[in-house]
Amino acid sequence: MRFLKDIFYLFYPNLCINCTTILLQNEQYLCVGCVSGLPLIDDDEHTNVTLKSVFYGKLPVKNVRSFLYYQKHGITQKIIHQLKYKNQPEIGSYLGKWFGNSLKESEVFKDVDYIVPVPLHAKKLKKRGYNQVTSFGESLSEVLKIKYKPAILLRTSITKTQTLKQRFERFTNSKTKFKLTDKELFKNKHILLIDDVITTGATLEACCNELLKIDGIAISIATMAYTPRV
Repeated sequence: MRFLKDIFYLFYPNLCINCTTILLQNEQYLCVGCVSGLPLIDDDEHTNVTLKSVFYGKLPVKNVRSFLYYQKHGITQKIIHQLKYKNQPEIGSYLGKWFGNSLKESEVFKDVDYIVPVPLHAKKLKKRGYNQVTSFGESLSEVLKIKYKPAILLRTSITKTQTLKQRFERFTNSKTKFKLTDKELFKNKHILLIDDVITTGATLEACCNELLKIDGIAISIATMAYTPRV
């Protein structure tokens, strides 16, 4: 069934990535019905505290924001899957512009100096051909007028795809490692670290622990999606 669906997309690319309805001329990636059904995350005090609580007692994070709720078999999972595995990095731009305008209006990241993506390992980058958060980050950079710096933080270990792991495995995984190529650029700067999905926060935590080796650094986090705790 999945093979047939992929063939269908090949010959009829202008379909809604969620319901496969043929898109109208003014629609992009999602039809109007699916856009209206997106599980957008409210930018309110209670929700923002909940997002930040993922890192309580672990990291001194300034602010945490996420765009969509992520649930198994839900619309957000389909969007992220198309972005990561179906060679559609443009979806990241679509989400980045939308989310970026929301963040711009709230001014939550108005004092951020640089946007930094969670990097892929070189082997995985070569295999996939792109980092799924690159287009997302570049769009955020364009909308928020914040410089995008993708080459300062590197991943030095390779692990299984996080979304394919059991939750307990993700929580206990401490093998993911990163390194800095420059400890001077981010000194006394506010960094916005971006990724696709917050699950347990383990990967983001590993990134932050490396970034916190820099004197005077402040870190905030923004992601395309967030998996609610159960």
